[in-house]
Amino acid sequence: MTALVKQTGAWTLEIVKRSDLHRFVVLPKRWIVERTLGWISRNRRLMRDYERHTRKVAAFVHLAMIRIMLRRLATTPSI
Repeated sequence: MTALVKQTGAWTLEIVKRSDLHRFVVLPKRWIVERTLGWISRNRRLMRDYERHTRKVAAFVHLAMIRIMLRRLATTPSI
């Protein structure tokens, strides 16, 4: 590795060891994102990455969210 660095230019390789231990911290709003991705992945088409184009994947994600919201609206009692 250091030989490759020497060949590419005037680089210095510095390995720094962290002194502080990594601590788990719950990030605010992250659970909302994780839960939403879990709901989206319930759709069979979105379980695996079958699509070639990102526009198609985005369209299916939109359809999945529309389906979730319609289901919620249907179960909401009308006033």
